[in-house]
Amino acid sequence: GRTQFKVVIKALSPKEVPRIYTPRPLDRNDGTFLMRYRMYGSVRTGLKIEILYGDQHVAQSPYILKGPVYHEYCDCPEEDPEIWQNIMSCPSQEPQITKDFISFPTIDLQRMLKEIPTKFSQTRGAIVHYTILNNHIYRRSLGKYTDFKMFSDEMFLSLARKVRLPDVEFYLNVGDWPVEYRKANDTPGPIPFISWCGSVDSRDIVLPTYDVTHSTLETLRGVTNDLLSIQGNTGPFWENKTEQALFRGRDSREERLHLVKLSKENPELLDAGITGYFFFREKEKELGKVPLMGFFDFFKYKYQVNVDGTVAAYRFPYLLLGDSLVLKQDSQYYEHFYIGLKPWKHYVPVKRNLEDLLEKIKWAKENDEEARKIAKEGQLMARELLQPHRFYCYYYQVLQKYAKRQASKPEIRDGMELVPQPDDRDSVCSCHRKKPLREDL
Repeated sequence: GRTQFKVVIKALSPKEVPRIYTPRPLDRNDGTFLMRYRMYGSVRTGLKIEILYGDQHVAQSPYILKGPVYHEYCDCPEEDPEIWQNIMSCPSQEPQITKDFISFPTIDLQRMLKEIPTKFSQTRGAIVHYTILNNHIYRRSLGKYTDFKMFSDEMFLSLARKVRLPDVEFYLNVGDWPVEYRKANDTPGPIPFISWCGSVDSRDIVLPTYDVTHSTLETLRGVTNDLLSIQGNTGPFWENKTEQALFRGRDSREERLHLVKLSKENPELLDAGITGYFFFREKEKELGKVPLMGFFDFFKYKYQVNVDGTVAAYRFPYLLLGDSLVLKQDSQYYEHFYIGLKPWKHYVPVKRNLEDLLEKIKWAKENDEEARKIAKEGQLMARELLQPHRFYCYYYQVLQKYAKRQASKPEIRDGMELVPQPDDRDSVCSCHRKKPLREDL
């Protein structure tokens, strides 16, 4: 139980006293615990991590994390990307990145500069033009619907504080749908847009979604659910969960309405409800509306139904991390990590039109041990693929691969503005690395 031990994290040297927030460990209900902490100040010497049962050290405690260790807002990038990638245990390659760049052996910036602004700077555009130069981030918005650039800004800035980024110029789509559907042998060929969501018939280069990166950056700072807190709130043990499939969500796809009808006809198998109507308001009277449910409460149910929203349902990573079996609708859309998942190993596939959903729920009820095994395999794979450091590695590797393929040098274009690093007056940040001289802004 979580009251049996405590974790203390402090500076190795008694002369350094940074503020470190250390909440209780998250009990993952499988014999493992997840420990999170957030630093409000950097330490030069390193950190000492103590695991105490009463006042006794246990589990090979104490652990020493050699310094310097910097807090999130300390702008102190590692100048050598290889050193940084080794420290971060970045995988040598990501299969989705390799696949995404096949269509782009070289990247013609001049062609993009001619084509993209005229095509996408209309009022409905959701494209942001970025240049990263000398580890500074510059951007200009193309179109009216670019508010979500705040999420890409925060991730690029966070990455630039940790490692020196390659000089690179690219266009990021901050809208829902992928934008590039031309094939490699078309004339003209496709342009390497970067998006948060891919599809089987598009050529967009995919990054981890704004949702999972914001979740990572918000950990222990906000009150929103994040990918780590979910892991300590996976509901009752498997055998004590409600033997029904659950769905809650907005009306962003017709199949979601179909789910509610199935639920009304088969309440013993499925509990599905729409929490808000926007696309199909005329259906609210017929199907009804249910109150929002806390996400941790989802995991009181043994089975979770994952149905697309406008594109891929961005709740999928969270559902996998719970201790429930995910029934996933077949979809043309995907996020960056789907390539590492296999149907019937990590989740149970369901046809696009949901015609076999009830059959799959019945299968899970009749094959409880196998269903539990798939749920566990999905959870373990998600824990591996969705760790915070993997997102940073993934972003860096996309920028690195992109930069190597540029046929001309990136520049700060007319209309671009500097995206400044956040002010860090609340914490002490003394960077030990010798920074190269940089041009004055």
